[in-house]
Amino acid sequence: MKTWFRKFILHPSQAVIAWILNAFFTILPLDWASALGGWMGRQIGPRLRVTGNARRELAIVFPLLNSYEIKKIIDGMWDNLGRTAGEHPHLAKFNPYAENSRVEVIGGKILDQARDDNEPGIAFSGHLANWELVPLVSTKRGLPLHLIYRRANNPFFDRLVQRGRVSTGGQYLPKGPDGAKDILRALSKGQHLAMLVDQKMNDGIEVPFMGRNAMTAPALAQLALRFNCPVIPVQVERLKGANFRVTIHPPLIHPNTGDKQSDILHLMTEVNNHLDNWIKQHPEQWLWVHNRWPNEH
Repeated sequence: MKTWFRKFILHPSQAVIAWILNAFFTILPLDWASALGGWMGRQIGPRLRVTGNARRELAIVFPLLNSYEIKKIIDGMWDNLGRTAGEHPHLAKFNPYAENSRVEVIGGKILDQARDDNEPGIAFSGHLANWELVPLVSTKRGLPLHLIYRRANNPFFDRLVQRGRVSTGGQYLPKGPDGAKDILRALSKGQHLAMLVDQKMNDGIEVPFMGRNAMTAPALAQLALRFNCPVIPVQVERLKGANFRVTIHPPLIHPNTGDKQSDILHLMTEVNNHLDNWIKQHPEQWLWVHNRWPNEH
């Protein structure tokens, strides 16, 4: 696609639609916005070309599922993604520590320890349920997390997403050279990062993931080993509608064999094991369109 068409026609057109939808979700009550987003996701998502990736990935990971069961997971995936979009402008309304909160938090004391140890740390999760709750749950407990994220290809859409994230606290640091200095500076100052580590990285390393090797970004392990900081798994589950459970698991044990590459592989294998377990608990809540195993047939 020509650059001029993408820059002056496609991206602005996409942005107008996204901003209109976001404005509409904003004026609706949270539960209505979540439900409408889910309905739209179920109607539109299965018709998109990337759904073919999801269907293929599910057949690889769950070869015993029939076509109906795969369709059910895919419909649930689009429902979850649509709900997450509908909930985005309402993130400020989520208060995990209020009475009768929509967000149940398990393992909050682990965040307290990370907050009070005067050391840097890294929390990780994946594109499960509403992953935007990861920094929110930590920030509301007095531990701001700076989220490392991939900038959207559409700069207009990227600004919209960042606008909705203001209430989650912390900074949003882009992957790549633009954010590298800020990432290193934050850890050097004893601050904490959050990373979503379930996406494919073509120039990553092969790490076991759900029964087969998948190209995986090693940055989390590289940073953790360089700064000798804890790596905290954070699991997000959608319970019903716009209600969630966030579980903070104990920090992973660092390998320290003196073999840097081996230690990176070991730590990333542990990270992927956690993601594997979470995804298999709620396969309909994971974003299956990442094409994690492009060479599998």
